[in-house]
Amino acid sequence: VQLQASGGGLVQPGGSLRLSCAGSAFNLNDWAVNWFRQAPGKEREGISCISVSGDSTRYELAVEGRFTISRDRDRNTAHLQMNDLKPEDTAVYYCATGFMCPYVGINNWGKGTLVTVSS
Repeated sequence: VQLQASGGGLVQPGGSLRLSCAGSAFNLNDWAVNWFRQAPGKEREGISCISVSGDSTRYELAVEGRFTISRDRDRNTAHLQMNDLKPEDTAVYYCATGFMCPYVGINNWGKGTLVTVSS
């Protein structure tokens, strides 16, 4: 089972990125999908979650109103649209599956993708 987050890169403050989470030999549709991030020198933190059905989402205060989580059941993927990015959003971003939101029963971690917000 492998999860992979992708879509990171270098962006200027105020810019946008769209992260994707995909699984190989793994049905992402069966699980809640969580996004975490780990900034340099800091602990990994959960920032958003979407339920199995996609009907329920959660955002932490640091990203609420700027980030949007979604899932595409036809493509077995999940996404994190990040707008109005700030330097403090710089981190390695990880997707992870779990039993339910928020961040409950994490059972698979994806390889991270680096997001750097800098002018």
